[in-house]
Amino acid sequence: MDKDRINGAANQAKGAVKEAAGKITGDTKLQAEGKADKIKGKAQNAIGGVKDAARDALRDNDRDTNR
Repeated sequence: MDKDRINGAANQAKGAVKEAAGKITGDTKLQAEGKADKIKGKAQNAIGGVKDAARDALRDNDRDTNR
């Protein structure tokens, strides 16, 4: 698993907590920061997924070539 996927999941969780805290306290700035963190996390997770897929494809190609 790529480190971007791990960091992305962490940012999504952090964003969810911030967003919820912002809703509870009525702090729209904190709520907006939470939404931004969640979006950042989703993007990081997607980038990590692409890296994982590319790495897997290269590994599979190497394995097929060496047969």
